[in-house]
Amino acid sequence: MAESRSRARKNSNKSPQKKKKGLKIGLLILVVLLAIFGLFIWKVYSDVTGTTEKIYKNVDDKEEVRNKPVSIDKSESFSVLMLGVDTGDLGRTEQGRSDTIMVMTINPKTNTSKIVSIPRDTYTEIVGKGTMDKINHAYAFGGTAMSMNTVQKLLDIPIDYYVEVNMQGIQDIVDAVGGVEITSPLTFDYEEYSFTKGETKIFDGSKALAFSRMRYDDPEGDYGRQKRQRQVLEAIVKKAATFSTITNYKDVLGTMENNMQTNLAFEDMVDIFSKYRSAASNIEQIQLAGSGVMLNNISYQQISDQELNRVSTLLKEHLEID
Repeated sequence: MAESRSRARKNSNKSPQKKKKGLKIGLLILVVLLAIFGLFIWKVYSDVTGTTEKIYKNVDDKEEVRNKPVSIDKSESFSVLMLGVDTGDLGRTEQGRSDTIMVMTINPKTNTSKIVSIPRDTYTEIVGKGTMDKINHAYAFGGTAMSMNTVQKLLDIPIDYYVEVNMQGIQDIVDAVGGVEITSPLTFDYEEYSFTKGETKIFDGSKALAFSRMRYDDPEGDYGRQKRQRQVLEAIVKKAATFSTITNYKDVLGTMENNMQTNLAFEDMVDIFSKYRSAASNIEQIQLAGSGVMLNNISYQQISDQELNRVSTLLKEHLEID
């Protein structure tokens, strides 16, 4: 009995030492994990800032129509002109034209976004050129600045930012985010792909690009194509906000660096991700609609004053512009 009590005292004496040793090991592991996590965060921050510096391009000739610049860090509503240019498509290397023109407005108070598609053949004044022409020619004549100024005047709203992506970039971006989920609105074949109405599939970049490019077999013509382009864009925006995409950030950054330009600074992107992220899941799609006209043997889309007023009013309300 005495021997048993002696052993018990010895075990009890060792127990606190073992606990202290175990605590030290646990703390050491925690410190190592925190150090690794800190290095990862630093690496991500370094990579992201490096990429955003490379894709950042200010627009010096843009006409300012706001009394003061919009402030994203104060959670104000803002607009972005999204241009899909045909530079890089089918081997092109010249300036090209903006065959995809969309305006996205984002309101953090209502957690909503709106995407407006503008027909590329819209007949309008090319601001800075002094001529009436197809709106997609603004990019060919004067690049991003002329496109922004022309869209501002057409819709009578401020364009705060722009994101420009070449056509090859659409394919690469979809692949970088791991594909996007799309439900086809109609059945058609294009290039080597087949699409079935009502069927939901995960599209890789090549298939998503083919889905968004088909025009002549769509009963709605270019308007149908614009709807499908909005589908792809919405799917990219939603997928880009997921955790799986964040962990795959290097591929995404590489794609951005090779195919994109924007006047959104790194700090703006951080604020958008933290303060506007929920708006990405609530997107309303709007079509600026016109009618076909022939002028000097050239086909255009003529937008009525009533239609312009309808879309302009929707966007002004969303941007909270008086």
